[in-house]
Amino acid sequence: MFTALPLLSFPEKLLQWLLSVDQWLFLQINTVWTLPVLDTIYPLWRDSDTWIPFYLFLIVLALVNFGKKALPWILFAVITAALTDQFSSTLVKGAFMRLRPCNEPELVGRMRLLLEHCSGGFSFTSSHATNHFGFAMYVFLTTRQWLGKTGKWLFVWAGTIAYGQVYVGVHYPLDILCGALLGCLVGYGTARFFNRYIGLPDPAETISIS
Repeated sequence: MFTALPLLSFPEKLLQWLLSVDQWLFLQINTVWTLPVLDTIYPLWRDSDTWIPFYLFLIVLALVNFGKKALPWILFAVITAALTDQFSSTLVKGAFMRLRPCNEPELVGRMRLLLEHCSGGFSFTSSHATNHFGFAMYVFLTTRQWLGKTGKWLFVWAGTIAYGQVYVGVHYPLDILCGALLGCLVGYGTARFFNRYIGLPDPAETISIS
């Protein structure tokens, strides 16, 4: 007689397989694909405070070049950061409550933690990935006429920071991937709203920064 039980268990089996692959890839990045120089660089590189001068540079750049649109552009950048952080930290993490790898009993003695301590917060999704990819998407879409192809490097920048979260031992690759997608979605939404109702001035009418 036909039974639906195997069909009902398939999503669970698929999820278990996905999580096992995620854990394997985490261990590869965290313990195998390593270099001493990266062990020194990544704890600082993935730290948000490291990039404060970069954000201040963008603020000055906007104030100098965007005229009256500078303050709205900065405001929407802040809104983007706030939304990505709330979506990831409050909504998604609270819903899934996935332990960070550095807090996972199964990984004790098998992984490396390159930070002084492991955060007590949950792992999925990575707020670092969500915040930085959201910011990258917002800046990329709102400044394309100014930065051109140079703006694509913002995603490389966000990607290296997100990768660092796995390397130092505080996130799984799946946390990064889903966080990046969530951030890009939020950044796309705020950028589209800004471009539609405010928009930056034509660079041909002012000083070009490209």
